[in-house]
Amino acid sequence: MENGRGLWKLLIALLINSAAWGNETAQAFRRDQMALDPETRQQLIETVRRFVNEVCRPNEQLVSETNAIPEKIVQEMRDLGLFGISISQDYGGLGLNMEEEALVILEMGRTSPAFRSTFGTNVGIGSQGIVMFGNDDQKNEWLPKLATGEAIASFALTEPDSGSDAGSVKTKAVKEGNHYVLDGSKRFITNADKADIFTVMARTDPNTPGAKGLSAFIVERATPGVSVGKPEKKMGQQGANVCDVAFDNARVPITNRLGEEGEGMKVAMSVLDRGRLHISSLSVGIAERLVEEMTRYASERKQFGKPIIEHQLVMAMVADSYAEAAAGRAMAMDAVRKYDANDKVTLLAAATKMWCTEMVGRVADRAVQVFGGSGYIADYAVERFYRDVRILRLYEGTTQIQQMVIGRELQRMAKVGEI
Repeated sequence: MENGRGLWKLLIALLINSAAWGNETAQAFRRDQMALDPETRQQLIETVRRFVNEVCRPNEQLVSETNAIPEKIVQEMRDLGLFGISISQDYGGLGLNMEEEALVILEMGRTSPAFRSTFGTNVGIGSQGIVMFGNDDQKNEWLPKLATGEAIASFALTEPDSGSDAGSVKTKAVKEGNHYVLDGSKRFITNADKADIFTVMARTDPNTPGAKGLSAFIVERATPGVSVGKPEKKMGQQGANVCDVAFDNARVPITNRLGEEGEGMKVAMSVLDRGRLHISSLSVGIAERLVEEMTRYASERKQFGKPIIEHQLVMAMVADSYAEAAAGRAMAMDAVRKYDANDKVTLLAAATKMWCTEMVGRVADRAVQVFGGSGYIADYAVERFYRDVRILRLYEGTTQIQQMVIGRELQRMAKVGEI
């Protein structure tokens, strides 16, 4: 890979110079960006595929055993521009549209999801609040650093007593002069151990219950009173850490507030459709990797005098997995194209996230079954993926939250005659 790094940097320069960029209105900033030309886009996908095959896959077991991504690989991600794929070229990013981002994440899904998670918060919820709601000073301060991976952003919403019910956040932000004083704690915060800044949801109006009393803040890790706990021991996705984050009389300048007071939930919800499509694409990529693994193994493993894939019950598991992964890809690609066309995709994004994350769980289960006893042994990738994919049905909204979103959207559409 050392010999290829110069070519990679040349490609990234080509991507930046060939992209066309839209205006920077708060909600249209990302979605008005024009697509790369087909040749450049294919070069990008092939470059990421090569990175996955030659750098990430050979190090999957190492990452699992050490619970860390080697710094050399993180630097490769920076060189590839992966930290800035969703940030405008004006701030040093690649500014990919949603379809192009999805195609990149599909490729990253073909390896341990911890690799994707390394830059995932910079691409998604860690940066997009600033992209959509930040003022010029906030954008100029942070987006160039996030785009290059010089700084890592994290998103702090979940608390010990509030997860799916985001409106019940208890962390307080009390205005004192030119600052807000933050007190409270956050839980399960991805990349908190590496983060330089947090997008924090806190209650600025104690008299307004629910989501309307929340505001969003950019909080620097170095702020006195901010502390990060030890990484949690998790079922899967070793190398992608989550930690508690505590705020004890942490003074945050008013200039670090994102949007107006009371717009915190608006900031959080504004990136959800996009985040759900991102996770859907990741799920499809993992499913396709698992189909590849089980097909190869079933074609080589022999029982009763022939490869086990020739036994119809095994063949059916492989076939069902391929079909479901293909359906997930079609669903995700349809949704991201509609997103880029500025269609309202809340319903479709929820349905896609629900289908793709549930689907990859079924595919992972079948992969273990096809491998038999070997699938239960840590030497094989399917054992690790079986554990890794379980979280996908939980973050960016649980499956049950997606069902609620789908039901409510359908009900709303029926009331206004849209269905």
